[in-house]
Amino acid sequence: MAESTIPYRFDPSHSIDEIRETHSDIEDGSETGIKVVVAGRLMLKRDQGKIVFGTLQDSTGRIQLFAPEKTTPNFTELTNLHLGDWLGVTGEIIKTRKGELSVKVSEWVRLAEARRPFPDKWHGISDTDMRYRQRYVDLWVTEETRQTFLIRSRVISLTRRWLEERGFIEVETPVFHPIPGGALARPFTTHHNALDVDLYLRIAPELYLKRLVVGGFEKVYEIARVFRNEGLSTRHNPEFTMLELYQAYADYTDIMEMVENLMEYLALEILGTTTLTHGDRSFDLKAPWRRASMLELLSEYASIEVDLNTPRSELIELCDQHEVPIKDHYGPGKIILELYEKTVEPKLWDPIFVTDYPKEVSPLSRDHREDSGWVERFEAIVAGRELCNAFTELIDPEEQRSRFLGQEEEKAAGDEEAMVVDEDYLRSLEYGLPPTAGIGIGIDRLVMLLTGDTAIRDVILFPTLRPEQGLSD
Repeated sequence: MAESTIPYRFDPSHSIDEIRETHSDIEDGSETGIKVVVAGRLMLKRDQGKIVFGTLQDSTGRIQLFAPEKTTPNFTELTNLHLGDWLGVTGEIIKTRKGELSVKVSEWVRLAEARRPFPDKWHGISDTDMRYRQRYVDLWVTEETRQTFLIRSRVISLTRRWLEERGFIEVETPVFHPIPGGALARPFTTHHNALDVDLYLRIAPELYLKRLVVGGFEKVYEIARVFRNEGLSTRHNPEFTMLELYQAYADYTDIMEMVENLMEYLALEILGTTTLTHGDRSFDLKAPWRRASMLELLSEYASIEVDLNTPRSELIELCDQHEVPIKDHYGPGKIILELYEKTVEPKLWDPIFVTDYPKEVSPLSRDHREDSGWVERFEAIVAGRELCNAFTELIDPEEQRSRFLGQEEEKAAGDEEAMVVDEDYLRSLEYGLPPTAGIGIGIDRLVMLLTGDTAIRDVILFPTLRPEQGLSD
C-alpha cells in the first residue's frame, strides 16, 4: 500500500463507547438515519459473499461493521483487508435483526496497513514473552492487559488528587545523582562527558525530597521512575515507579493512617469494593489495618523468640534450622531481618503494618523512642508482598553521619547495596529538618495488588527483558 494513498489526518465524530451509550437501546432490525464517523483497528472480518461483517475497535470499545456489497464503495478491496488494519469509516447507526449494534458502511478508508500477521481476538497471544516484547499488539488482543493499564493510569491520577486534596505538592527531583543514596540498592552508573564525571541513576528520590522539607515544603511528594541494578523476578524490574512523600511534623503512625486510608480509597474508586481476591483467598483493604512488631510476628508465625541481645551463635543456629543464608558481616539486626523475611513475610496475608526494625538495617530512620537498637519504621504487607516502606525520619546530622559511616563499613565488607556519605545532605540537615515522616510506595506492586496480577512485568508497559534473538526474522 503506497503511503501517498493514506490521508494525513482523519476526524472521527464519535468514539465507539459514545455510540454504544447513546444508541444501544434501539430496536432490533432498526435503522436510525444517524451517520457517524469512527476510526480504529479491524479486529475481526467475516466475508459472507454479498455482505462483509467486521469488528472495529478503538481505545474505548468495539462495534460491528455491516458492509453490503450494493452500497459499500470499493467492496472488493474491503474484503481483502488484513486483520489489524486501521480504518476510518463513515456510516449509519443500525441494529441488525440479531440485535447487534452496527455501523452500516457508506464510506471507508484505510489509515494504516498491518503488514505483519495480527492475532485475532479468539486466540490472542499465547506466548508470554511475545506479549511483553510486542505490547503494542498485546494491548489490542488481550482485554485483560488493556484493563490493567487503564487501572494503572487511574491509580496514579487518583493518588495525585487524593494527595493534593490534603495539601501535598508534587515536585520533580534529579534522575542523575552525583552519589547513590536514599535506599539500599546497587545503582546504575553513567558518565557525563561535558563535566567528565560519573553519575548514578537514582535509586530513590528520598534525600532530595527531605532537602525540600528543610527548604520549607512541609508536604511534598514525587511519583518517580527509579532504577536499581538488580536481577529480574516476578517482583523486581530494574526500573520501576515509586510514590515517595514526606510530611513535616508527623511520625510513622501518621503515615500508617495515611496508607490504609489511601488504599481503601483507591480500592473503592477503582473496584467498588475493599474486598479483593487473589487465587482462592481474599483480603479486605478497609481501614484500620493491624499493627504488629517484627519480633511479635516472628514469635507468632515462626515460634522464634529472639531480640538484639540473643547470642550470635543462637541466631546462626536458627538460620541453619530455617535454611536462611547469611553472611559473615551480618550483625544481629540484619540476621533477625533475614529470619523474618524468610519465615514470616510470605505468610502475612491480610493487610498489616510490620513495625519496629533493627537500626542496623535502617540507616535513614529515627531511633525508636522506647526501644534501644530499634527504629520507628514499618513496612505494609498484603497478600505476602511488601507494598511500602516508611519511617519516622532521622533528623540529627551527627547521628546521620555516624549511620553513613557505618554503611561505608558495610560496603567495604562487600555489601554493594550499602550507602555512602552524602555531605550535601548532611549539610542540609545542619540547617534543620523538623520532625518528619516519609514513605515509599511501589506503584507497580500496588497495581498488582488491585488487578491480581502475579508478575511485575504484567503491570509495566515495556518491562526489561533479555536481549531478543532473531529480531529481523
